[in-house]
Amino acid sequence: MTTTLRPAAPEQRTDDGGRSRRYEIRVNSRPVGSIDLATDRRFGPGVGRIVRLGVQAPDRRRGRGTVAALAAEEVLRGWGCRRVEVCVAAEQAAAGLPLATALGYTERHRTMGKLLSAEPPSLPDGTGGRPMTEAEFAAWEPAAQAEYAERWTAYGVPADRAHAQAEADHRALLPDGPCTDGMLLRVLTHRGTQVGTLWAALRGFVYRVEVDPAHRGRGHGRSLMLLAETETRAAGAERLRLNVFADNPPARRLYESLGYEPEEYHLSKELL
Repeated sequence: MTTTLRPAAPEQRTDDGGRSRRYEIRVNSRPVGSIDLATDRRFGPGVGRIVRLGVQAPDRRRGRGTVAALAAEEVLRGWGCRRVEVCVAAEQAAAGLPLATALGYTERHRTMGKLLSAEPPSLPDGTGGRPMTEAEFAAWEPAAQAEYAERWTAYGVPADRAHAQAEADHRALLPDGPCTDGMLLRVLTHRGTQVGTLWAALRGFVYRVEVDPAHRGRGHGRSLMLLAETETRAAGAERLRLNVFADNPPARRLYESLGYEPEEYHLSKELL
């Protein structure tokens, strides 16, 4: 039997070179599922995405998804993509992760989440959080932006595009600096000394947790997360989420110890 992709909708294009299209997965001309492909919205036409892949129940476990994914990579190569990315939801991980791994995809980062308790956690004695000042923000923000861009360049995004995207994201998320509505920018102190910083959205998402180098290994990362949980819960959030990169296992272990569980796995593969 031959598994092929057949266009199921017209190709969509954007002014900045973006492309997307849905395809039917067919076995000897019989439709057995569908797959949606697109170029990456943030990082441009050189990066492709398998947005969704679905095979109908009677045709699962017969290699249809594997062949469809390989055919999708050929389509993306034809679009000029140098890398392809895929997101696997936690509830689909039992089937999706082995398939992606077998095809050569490696985890880039994962999204984790935790249902927040109605009772706020307590910070260790002598530890507290205070709002970040304008002067502190002016020193913190360029370093945070640069680190964000460096993360993406490490995964193959061209440096100029990564830095431009980092600048655009920070400008959109923090238009009013530390006073931006809906954002939480805090300095963690321990016995009067600054030991770390926190950036989170009050709706329930942690963007950045950083312990100052001289104070690492003393439990302050956990305190920053407890601070995030306390303040977002007070603002009405019921769940707190975050991204953790695959090359940072200590951070992942910390989040797991606090009760965070995977929600999505983000994987990528170079198209040779």
